[in-house]
Amino acid sequence: MTTETEAVSATEIPSGVWNVDSVHSVASFSVRHMMVGTFRGEFSEIEGSLADGKLVGDVAVSSLKLKAEPLLQHMLTPDFFDAERYPQVRFESSSLSLADGVLTAEGTLTIKDRALPVTATGRLAGPVVTMGDVDKIGIDLETEIDRHAAGLDWNAPLPQGGFALGDNVTISVSLEFARADD
Repeated sequence: MTTETEAVSATEIPSGVWNVDSVHSVASFSVRHMMVGTFRGEFSEIEGSLADGKLVGDVAVSSLKLKAEPLLQHMLTPDFFDAERYPQVRFESSSLSLADGVLTAEGTLTIKDRALPVTATGRLAGPVVTMGDVDKIGIDLETEIDRHAAGLDWNAPLPQGGFALGDNVTISVSLEFARADD
């Protein structure tokens, strides 16, 4: 029996067209900070679809949420995302596969003007019929990139060695999709 806290695991990638429910979806990143902690950021505006086995998604860089306004403003400059010139981060899959409960998405992540090949792994849940008789699925994916490959080069040396930011960035998405014709 499935309880309200258990995900319904998928056994295949659903056909048809599914659109991101942006209210119930999030894209985030994390990076080593000051050599001891983890800095996290989250984008709140997400658009995307899963259509006949192809996953495509965009986040609005201007929707970045951080705890400190001055830091947020710095992240939107050319030192980092350069939001004025590059208002979107985009992912487009070239393949999706599901094996032994693990979803694998291979594709291209475009940050600024850099197209990076990535492989993300995670899970696919559903489909289930939700409130309002809407068919939904859930996708959680995670990948890691070298931030320098994405043109996110800013850093600052620490007084006794090392740097403020690590090189590897973990990118995570938790997406809820609704069937397009619902």
